[in-house]
Amino acid sequence: MTGKIQSFPFSADKYSRVLILGSMPGEESLKQNQYYAHPRNLFWDFMGGLFEARRELPYEKRLDVLRKNGVALWDVAHTCRRKGSLDSNMTDVVANDFEALFAEASQIHTVFFNGQKTAALFRKLVLPDLQHKLNLITLPSTSPANASVSIAKKKAAWKHVRAALHH
Repeated sequence: MTGKIQSFPFSADKYSRVLILGSMPGEESLKQNQYYAHPRNLFWDFMGGLFEARRELPYEKRLDVLRKNGVALWDVAHTCRRKGSLDSNMTDVVANDFEALFAEASQIHTVFFNGQKTAALFRKLVLPDLQHKLNLITLPSTSPANASVSIAKKKAAWKHVRAALHH
């Protein structure tokens, strides 16, 4: 997949209080039209533990459970070119319209980045023009490509998402 690819619409509503950002859905996610669809990606395992948004639930139900808990999902990139699924292969990146997201979900106060590359991309492409004041927190990537951090350390870090909802 070296042509231009496009991310999904945001999953958020007026009750969203935290936003979890990825960079751009991987090949398996694009194929299934679902966030974090790769079976070895830990995202839905963590969301199952934190919010009961278990991988076994139908995809739309998982998104609904997260929204009901105040959690929004999206990606930094609207479009890009990329060979394979690695963030490091992304080129020609165009950012999503974050002002539109915050107009719809104005209660979002904290953004969690699913990995370092996502945080760097957001800081480069979005933050300079952003008018919305936010807490920005980088979490270890849930991707199977991020093998340098143990699952236990990742899981402990991702608990911050639930804690941020109580601020």
